[in-house]
Amino acid sequence: MMDWIPIVLVTFKLLVLAIGMFFAIKWHYDQGKKLATNAVLRAGGKVAAIFMLSLLGLGLFTLVLARTFGLDLSFP
Repeated sequence: MMDWIPIVLVTFKLLVLAIGMFFAIKWHYDQGKKLATNAVLRAGGKVAAIFMLSLLGLGLFTLVLARTFGLDLSFP
């Protein structure tokens, strides 16, 4: 009896996870179909703008930190 418990529980776990993944993918797919094209483009533009601003902020922070430690960042 004890030999079958891990097999049954792992099988049950895999079945529950597979069903959950199926419904999660289906829900996201259905939500994607509801969005208008303009909304998707607007959201993509916002993500790109946030990424570029964070990249600029990281670059400036790195420059200030390098100058604080006295690193020579001049081009030859």
